[in-house]
Formats: sequence, structure tokens, C-alpha cells
Amino acid sequence: MKRERKSEIPQVVKELGVKIKDVINSNELKTREVAHDAEMDVENLRKYIKGSQEMKIGTLFKIAQALKIHPSELIKDL
Repeated sequence: MKRERKSEIPQVVKELGVKIKDVINSNELKTREVAHDAEMDVENLRKYIKGSQEMKIGTLFKIAQALKIHPSELIKDL
């Protein structure tokens, strides 16, 4: 049985996921490699990319580090 969210996912979370996916694609990286470098489960990273799960600030920093960019690059213009 699938759980229902108590509140809707904010649009900015979905936009952040798109931005992460764009950086992964533009650098010709694999999602699995980024997840490994960020020390996280690949399924969790996929949820963040799809915008179906909100992330903690620490997770944002880990993903940015794995992408070799500053975290502000991921959140600017959102």
C-alpha cells in the first residue's frame, strides 16, 4: 500500500531535482556514481531527482560535492 503525503511537495523541490539531473547529464555522469560519491543510496538520489522527496541541507551539500560544484550552483535561480 502506497503512503500518501500529508502535504504537497513544493515546486522548488521539483526544480532542484531537475537542476541536479541537468548537472549529472551535462557532465556525462551516471546517477549511481554520483550516489556513491555522495555516500547515499541510489534510490534516494533518484527520488530527489524526480522531486518526490525533500532533502536535508546536509544531503544537498553531499550531492553538490559529488558533482564537484558549490551548493549555491544548485539552488541559484530557483
